[in-house]
Amino acid sequence: MKKSVLAVVLLVFVKLSFAQYDPKALEILDAMSKKYKAYTAFEANISYTLTNDVEKINEEFKGKITVKGDKFKLVLPEQEVINDGKTTWTYLPDAKEVNIDNYDPGSDEINPSKIYEIYKKGFKYLHIEEKTEAGVLCDVIDLVPEKKDAQFFKIRMNISKKDQSIQNWTMFDKAGNRYKYTLSKFTANITVADNLFTFDPKKYPGVEVIDLR
Repeated sequence: MKKSVLAVVLLVFVKLSFAQYDPKALEILDAMSKKYKAYTAFEANISYTLTNDVEKINEEFKGKITVKGDKFKLVLPEQEVINDGKTTWTYLPDAKEVNIDNYDPGSDEINPSKIYEIYKKGFKYLHIEEKTEAGVLCDVIDLVPEKKDAQFFKIRMNISKKDQSIQNWTMFDKAGNRYKYTLSKFTANITVADNLFTFDPKKYPGVEVIDLR
């Protein structure tokens, strides 16, 4: 049994080392991307888990994400991240502070509004296996960045075989951190105004504005 488990681990390692552009993975990713791009807007509850076995870190946060085209708003207990496709506002309620920065779509930053099409540029992709995740049969696909110095060395996606929806994705960095995002209570084609994706300091009396642009 130990030998068979070791053989599987080695096989996956070898496949990742030589990961290219797997046609099966591409077919699944394209179907998933088409599904999400067809929505005018959507929102979902999102859980975020950070784990690191060596450092004994296990943290979990729950929040809500709203996406409309290139725009998104991510609300977590200790911060809100708002992006209108050009500018990013990071609001810290406890500190009464908001940081403003330009958004660079060409950067290595993982934009949650674009997770469904991130594979299209700068990544190799590989179909790993079929696996049941939280009662849902999924295709497991690994995205491996083409850049050697990328922020994350792997992104693992679990995509439902039934309806091509993203169940969750996990990002792995070289420090041993694993960042897992899970979506639930997904609602598609919602009506949402564009001003949801901008930050108006006038609505937050006393907030300190730190403009990093």
